[in-house]
Amino acid sequence: MTAFITSVGSIVTILLMMALGFGLRGLGWFDDNFSGSISKLIMNVALPASIFMSVMKNLTLPKLVSLSSGLIYSFGGVIIGYIVAWLTVKLLKIRPGRRGLFMNTVVNANTIFIGLPLNLALFGTKSLPYFLVYYVTNTVSTWAFGVFLISNDDPTKEKGAKSNAKFNWKKLLPAPLLGFLVSLVWLILNLPVPTWAGNTLTYVGGLVTPLSLIYIGIVLHDAGLKSIKFDRDTIVALLGRFVLAPVVITLLILLGSHMGHALPTMEMQTLIVQASAPGLAVMPILANESHGDVEYATNLVTTSTILFIVVVPIVMTLIQYI
Repeated sequence: MTAFITSVGSIVTILLMMALGFGLRGLGWFDDNFSGSISKLIMNVALPASIFMSVMKNLTLPKLVSLSSGLIYSFGGVIIGYIVAWLTVKLLKIRPGRRGLFMNTVVNANTIFIGLPLNLALFGTKSLPYFLVYYVTNTVSTWAFGVFLISNDDPTKEKGAKSNAKFNWKKLLPAPLLGFLVSLVWLILNLPVPTWAGNTLTYVGGLVTPLSLIYIGIVLHDAGLKSIKFDRDTIVALLGRFVLAPVVITLLILLGSHMGHALPTMEMQTLIVQASAPGLAVMPILANESHGDVEYATNLVTTSTILFIVVVPIVMTLIQYI
């Protein structure tokens, strides 16, 4: 019960930070250009720094190798999730500007902003290596594939313009993914991070959570509270996030256990909890960068974060019987 109360407290903190952005926008502290500037700062500077330092602090090469079996389940869940999400997009004929956001909501979770503090609250620091399994999967999935689903879903793109456009290496290697790849190279080569550099990157990376949540609050204010709604696309995306994702990874784990490849109980519980986390907090920023439906992205992040307060006790109760 104590762990549950702590996890709910972390969710409330996140909602309050979103409310801060909402309120300050209402007071006129932020002009119309602030949202665009803050999204560039997060995507190109703060987030790469945060990812780099997270890997350097929490991951080692032997640990990465030893946890490889867990990666099979997490990546398997992600692949199945993308397939189901893509089929759903086709079946429901979700409109351009929402399709990439929909698939990202179904597959990719908010592991850093909510998943990590929640995991530490529920299972303690011993669960950190297992958390990193899902963190690695989620990071690769988001920045090596998910971000391209959103950018390629730009509703302002003309069909004929695609063939005339020059290949953009920046889109192939977005700053967050580049930060992750650099951190892996640093890890493999066992290169030290100077204290001054580590401190600087840690401080800069620390901007990601508050700025992302404040940004969501600003967008929510501009859209109005009426933007929080449960239309068809939102409901199906939430079902994918809170039902499909955890069920798929649970079935994969049970199948592996039946075949003689059982995971430690804590690792199994960690993977399932992380698969149940809310949608990515940076989705509205990604949508803004690609002319997507920012209101829809904000609605998904807000509703999934609020509903997660209810999802946590349900998931924690069910995994006791697995």
